[in-house]
Amino acid sequence: MNRVTDFTLSREDLVYGSREMQSRSPEDRIPQSSTSPDIAYQMVRDETYPQTQPRLNLATFVTTYMEPQATRLMNEAIDINYIDETEYPRIAKMSAKCINILANLWHTPDQSKWKTGALAVGSSEACMLGGVAAWLRWREKRQAAGKPFDKPNFVISAGYQIVWEKFGQLWQIEMRTVPLSRTHKTLDPQSALSLCDENTICIVPIEGVTWTGLNDDVKALNDALDVYNQQTGYDIPIHVDAATGGFILPFLQPDQEWDFRLKWVLSISTSGHKFGLVYPGLGWVVWRDKSCLPGSMSFSVNYLGAEITQVGLNFSRPAAQVLGQYYQFIRLGFEGYKDIQSSSMDTTIYLHDQIGRMAPFENYSDEVVNPLFIWSLKPEYAERSHWTLYDLQSKLQESGWMVPAYTLPADMEEEVVMRIVCKQGFSMDMAEMLLDDIRTAVSELEKLEYPTQTRLAQKNHQKISTKSFNHTGHTSSGKKH
Repeated sequence: MNRVTDFTLSREDLVYGSREMQSRSPEDRIPQSSTSPDIAYQMVRDETYPQTQPRLNLATFVTTYMEPQATRLMNEAIDINYIDETEYPRIAKMSAKCINILANLWHTPDQSKWKTGALAVGSSEACMLGGVAAWLRWREKRQAAGKPFDKPNFVISAGYQIVWEKFGQLWQIEMRTVPLSRTHKTLDPQSALSLCDENTICIVPIEGVTWTGLNDDVKALNDALDVYNQQTGYDIPIHVDAATGGFILPFLQPDQEWDFRLKWVLSISTSGHKFGLVYPGLGWVVWRDKSCLPGSMSFSVNYLGAEITQVGLNFSRPAAQVLGQYYQFIRLGFEGYKDIQSSSMDTTIYLHDQIGRMAPFENYSDEVVNPLFIWSLKPEYAERSHWTLYDLQSKLQESGWMVPAYTLPADMEEEVVMRIVCKQGFSMDMAEMLLDDIRTAVSELEKLEYPTQTRLAQKNHQKISTKSFNHTGHTSSGKKH
């Protein structure tokens, strides 16, 4: 007897033949009925398809590549709530180990077995925690001395990342900015000190300025601040925003003094999901020692029958990133991190050199100190061209690349630049492909007979809006050029 196998497929078996895939995805109301997991997966997956692929996104600082083993490890921990330390005590200890590793990497003088630090969702939260600690230390001293404490301020360069503006607004702390210029491309210590007074809670130098890729000179600032504090009787400290440099300087410039080797550096924040090489979101903040973390920042919470000490602004969050960071520390070691960061720097330096040789362009700085750099159109070229860097951004996006164009911060708003961030996963071969696409785009733009809309807007000093996000916190120029 012959058996006939029925291979007839139902409409539910055919994802793209299903009723759901012929309908628009829900926008404002939950669907009335459920659907199969395959259809739900494909519907969500397809909605993300027509966007820049992460490894071609040279605007973002965040990690876009991890090894399959690391990805698997993080996926296995996606259901673990980090804050539940009673149920997952090994996760809490693993986080403490990561803080120890970072503290020692940054030359902590603290001899305690467990160093003082905190896990954060990203470097933005880590910056907030460092700033809040500085504010509370200042306030407590003012209260103890019977002095007013209603007008705190902090000092930072105009090249700040938007989190610092949020910090000032949320906690009502005045942000005093030191202008940047072609003469002073990074924070000028004397200009910073001229903005300080008895109400200054801290000065914030940046290692890896988001706008330019350059580093503030923390050593020079510390030395000038030491003299200033002695002369005034103040004890203004330094919080280092090392979102980028915290994972670059220890490996590529280990002799450079920017960290806890300096007297007035009391806290450092960094981004684990940038050059810490972990998928987002992960940040870390470390204090010089326990005395630098105000007790009022540590909240004891009765959670699931146990007392949990919480320092961060966030509570529940997946533990996956902690496992990812610890995996990278074990997997790569010091030499592995050094090799990867060196490779990223080599690619950056090569692109910096090649783009600087192209007729239309000039680099902002001759020096490359982090795996990112910016460039602009030469003034004489821009004056006679029919296109702008915003047009080049759009042309590159046609090939899948996200290379942002934006204006520089206060007092330099007239200058439009482009930026490339080179991360793990961006190879020299990909760099060559990018260069070819830039050359092709420039060749096509130079054939234009009439000015583009952005060129006309620039000529007429009109606002130009762009769709790029460049981690300065500005999604468009927002200025008049």
